Amino acid sequence: MAGPGIVLVLAWIGAVLGPIVCALVIRRLLRGRRIIFAGSLAAVVAVGWIFGVWAFLIEPATLTVRHVTIESATWRGPPLRIGVISDTHVAAPHTDVARIERLVARMNAERPDMVVLLGDYAGGHEPAAMRARPEQSEILRGVEAFRGLSSPLGVHGVLGNHDSWYGDAAIAGALTRAGVRVLDNRAERVQRPGGAFWIAGLADMESPREPPLVSATLREVTDGAPVIVLTHWPDPFADVPGRVALTLAGHTHCGQVNLPVFGRLVHASRMSERWACGLYDEGGRKLFVTGGVGVSILPVRFRAPPEIVILTLREPVAGGRTIR
Repeated sequence: MAGPGIVLVLAWIGAVLGPIVCALVIRRLLRGRRIIFAGSLAAVVAVGWIFGVWAFLIEPATLTVRHVTIESATWRGPPLRIGVISDTHVAAPHTDVARIERLVARMNAERPDMVVLLGDYAGGHEPAAMRARPEQSEILRGVEAFRGLSSPLGVHGVLGNHDSWYGDAAIAGALTRAGVRVLDNRAERVQRPGGAFWIAGLADMESPREPPLVSATLREVTDGAPVIVLTHWPDPFADVPGRVALTLAGHTHCGQVNLPVFGRLVHASRMSERWACGLYDEGGRKLFVTGGVGVSILPVRFRAPPEIVILTLREPVAGGRTIR
C-alpha cells in the first residue's frame, strides 16, 4: 500500500503548492514581457491542476447511488430490488472502515429487497502475512462492517482477486461473521412471496482452490425458478446460459480513468474491454457490470465515479424498453 499512499501524498502536495509555484513562474515571465507565453502556460497548468485535484482527491472520495431497471425475459414474479456493492478495497487510499460504515448506511436508506457483494473487499496486492497488523485489522474490520446491512432477503457475496491474494479464507470468514452468505461455486434458493429464485455465486478466477465453474454451479439449481449469477469478474459471462435472468459483476472499476475521446485506456481482464461498465444484452442474456467503490494501483478515478447500485429486475413490459 506504500506506493498508492505515496502518490496520494504527492497529489496533496501538488494541490497545495502547484498554484503557488505556477504564480511565481508566471510572475517571472511577465517581468520579461513574455505575456503570451505566460498566459498559455497559466492555462495549461490550470487545466492540469484542476484535472489532478479532481481525479486524485475529489472524485475517488465521492459516492454515487445509481438506479438501474433491467427487464429480463427469464425473470418471473414481482420486481426485485437488488443493492449492489463491489470493489470496496478497504485499506487502499480513500477507503477506510468509516467509509464502509457510511456506505452501509446509504445502502440501507435505499431499502433494497436483497444486497449482493461482488468481491475485492481487501485493498492492496500482498498476502496477509506481508501486511502490518494494523492494516490486517483494518481490512477485516472493514469487511465485518457489512453486518450493518439490512435487507429482507439477506446479503449474498462472492470473492474477488484481491481477496484471493490477501487470503480467501480470512476474507470469507470475516464475511460470514458479518452475516453474508458467501457463495463460492454454490447456488442457493431464495424464497419470497410471489415466487422463489436462485442466487448462484462463482469462485474468483484467481482462487487458490478452483476456478469459476459455471455449469457445475448451475447444476445445483433444481427447479425452473429464475437464476441470478454473481461473479467478481465479467469474464465468466461468456459461459452463462440463456436461462439465467441476470449476471452481476464488478472488477473493472469502469476503467477507473475514462478520458474524453480516448476512453478507457486500462482494462482489468481479457473481457473487461468488451464488458467494461454498465448493462449489456447479448442475445437476451443480461450482464450488468458495476464500477464499484474503491481504487487499485493508483488512487485515481476520472469520469468513473465510485458507485453503489440499486437495480430493479423485472419481467418485460409489453411495449416498454429497458432503462439504463
